[in-house]
This record gives sequence, C-alpha cells and structure tokens, in this order.
Amino acid sequence: MNRKFSEELFLTNETGRKLYHTIAKQMPIIDYHCHLQPKEIWENKEFEDIGEMWLAGDHYKWRAMRTFGIDERYITGDASYYEKYMAFAKIFPQLIGNPLYIWCALELKRFFDIDEPLSEANADEIYNRTKILIRQKGMTPRWCMEVSKVELVSTTEDPIDTLEYHKKLQADDTMKVKVLSAFRPDKAMFSEKADFSSYIAKLSNAAQEDIHSFESLLSALEKRLKFFKCIGTNISDNGIPDFTWADYTLEEIEAIFAKALEGERLSSQEINQYRSAFLFEMGRMYKRNGFVMQLHVGTYLDANTSKVAAIGQSTGFDCTDDNTSVKSIGILLDHLTSIDELPKTILYPLDSSKIENFAILAAGFCEGGTRAKVQLGAPWWFNDQVYGIERQFAAAANLYPISLSVGMLTDSRSFLSYPRHELYRRVLCNYLGSLVERGEYFSGEEELKSIVENVCYYNVKDFFGF
Repeated sequence: MNRKFSEELFLTNETGRKLYHTIAKQMPIIDYHCHLQPKEIWENKEFEDIGEMWLAGDHYKWRAMRTFGIDERYITGDASYYEKYMAFAKIFPQLIGNPLYIWCALELKRFFDIDEPLSEANADEIYNRTKILIRQKGMTPRWCMEVSKVELVSTTEDPIDTLEYHKKLQADDTMKVKVLSAFRPDKAMFSEKADFSSYIAKLSNAAQEDIHSFESLLSALEKRLKFFKCIGTNISDNGIPDFTWADYTLEEIEAIFAKALEGERLSSQEINQYRSAFLFEMGRMYKRNGFVMQLHVGTYLDANTSKVAAIGQSTGFDCTDDNTSVKSIGILLDHLTSIDELPKTILYPLDSSKIENFAILAAGFCEGGTRAKVQLGAPWWFNDQVYGIERQFAAAANLYPISLSVGMLTDSRSFLSYPRHELYRRVLCNYLGSLVERGEYFSGEEELKSIVENVCYYNVKDFFGF
C-alpha cells in the first residue's frame, strides 16, 4: 500500500505541530554555509530535467548509488541525466531510513507538488511531470532560492578566487537573494601537499605580493581577506581533516615553510607545527578584520584513493575521522583567548562521538559582551539527518543552550536542498514540544515562540551581523 507525503512529518506532539505550522514554517532562510557555484546563480539557466537537479553534483546520492552496485557511468559518468535519474529511481524505495528518502520526498513536494513516493514503476511519469513543470515555471537556480524564501546564502571560495560572479550578482538589480562568500584558505595550510608551492605561486599572483616566507604568506592572505570583505562578507571557513597542536617558534615555522616551498618532505611534527601556527595566525587575522571563524573538524578525505584519482575529489569518497582531539582545538582557542584575539567561532565536529565534548569546549570560551561567542555548529555533513539532529538536540542541549544556536545550513551543491532547513525546523519544534508536554519546560508561549524564531532565523542574523 503506497502512502503519500504527510504535512505532519516528524511532528508527533501537538505543541510541536503548533510551533512548526504557526512559527517556524514562515521564517526566511539564511544559508550561511554551502557549496553552490556563484557562476550558476549568475547565469541562472533553466534546468534540463530533474536528473540534472538531483544528480549533477550530489555526492550523497552518488555514494548511495554505489552501495547498490550501480555502474559509475550512471553516477558521474557520461550517461544522460535521464538515465542517471532512472538508475536512482530504481533504488529509491530501498532507501528506507536514509535521509535521501526524506530529502527527495520533500523536494518533490515543495518544488513540484508531488506527494507520492518515487519508484521504478512511476519514474517515467514523475520525470515527465517534473520536466513540464520546469518549463512552465521557468525553474532556475534563482527561482529555487526565491520559492524557498532564501534571504541570504554564503558560498565558499579560495583566497585566489576573483569573486567575479559575486560582484556581478551584487550589481544585478534583479537579484533578490544576497550572495556572500566564505574565505577558505585550506590550501595554504596543507604545506605537506605536492602542489603546495604551485598554489603559493597562484596566491602570490592573486595578491600581487611576493611570498617568500611565512610572514609574507600571512600578509598576502590578509590582503585577499580584505578583498573578500569588500563584497560585504565577514565569514571564514577552515577545513581541518586532522590536527594535533604542536608548540613552535616563529623561526621553526619559517624553516618549515621554506622546506615546503622547495617540495621537501615534512615530518609529522613539522606538519603539526605548521598547522598550529597557521590556524593561530588566521584566528588573529579573523579577529582584527571582524570575521567569524568556522572550524570544520574531523574529515578523512579521499579514503578511496584509486577512485578519487579516476573520478576526482568531493565525489563521495570522504569519511569521518577521530584524529583531531578536542584538546588540540582547545589549545588553539586558549592561545587566542590569552592574547584577547579570539574571534567569534563556530565548531563543527564531524565525529559524532565528540559532539558533546565540543559543546562543553565551546561553552568554556564564551565571555561577557558577546552572545554565544564560541558555539557548536549545525549537525554537519554525515550528521545532518533526523537522527543526527535529534542526537545533537538531546545531547548538546544539556551542555550548551540550544536556544543560542545559529540553526541549520545546507552544506550543499544543489539548489533543491533548502527543504533541509524545513526538516531541521520540524525536528526542532517536535523536540521542544516534547519537552513542554513532558513538563520539562513550562515558561510562557512568548518565550517559546522567541526560541523558535531565534534558532530558525534571528540568531544567525545577529551572530554574523547580516
């Protein structure tokens, strides 16, 4: 027996239903971390079909399709979007319990008003219906954002990026959504990589500044940071696959930088010393330039090296790791605090077993004058499904007030991903409602309403100063 999408999804108590339908549902979206391409927003081309909308860049779907043994041709290969869509439709009913099932159901409902479950049997019918609607409604990247009530998005760019399309978007009077960029200097931190010296040459060219030392590297990065600031952004983003704090002297860092520029092999100790110095100096730089520091911690990148070599990075072969200790991040925050140069900071632990520990760490570095100065970020990447969201509410709320949270983000490359904010808001309201109905929260309705509004919208707006 086939059932249809329910508007009471995840809302299992009356208070939660009321909070969602009367408050959370109406709030605009601020998507402060994603991987959308500004060029695609600028060009605003109408999508070819739902195959393109779903499968052009979604490594969540690619990973799931591989687990079913689907040939790579129908994942990232040269098959048409229709063929890729049909391959995905075939496995869709088997994705019980997987967030892809609910995400796709929400996307079909919100963008195409289709509330029946996708299957191999109705895949052609749904394909044709969605293709007609794409043409009739003129579905483009901007259309998706506007229909979803998106107020602002922040993409993620390297310091060498020209920000050409961000500038074009800001000069476009027809653009209804504000598009910012997060400054992501990861490549300047990975001193052990074979392409480090070639990247430094590109950064030198972008900054129009000779980079011959660690000190001059920081100068060039700050010059590019100020360039990003000129488009109105104050967001940074740092990906930390693994990190162990190691004490250092500036003389040691200069020697390590010189070795890395020459392509010489660095020891584990040298890599850790360089990363420690880099993150510390970037934190200081963010503070003096008014940027929020986001630390994404605990990724195990490119686990399947042969597939990454054949297909490319960020195609579904990244994993979670536990190499970065809470203590190492704590030492970084402590050193910045000791000289009064700790910027506003958001911590995103990918290792779910450390979420509570990072919540405790964040609370330890909050101080007077700044609301939630250091905080636990949204459930990220492998944690951004219902189970991960509920787990973070239940665990972290005991250790860091969730009423201060800056809410959800998509972390996505897809313009159909905005219902992830809806999913988060449904789970949030249901969680709060369950506390009310169990008698664990009995303050007034206005206080509860304020909490929902803040977590969904106002906290992020105030924290970043949007």
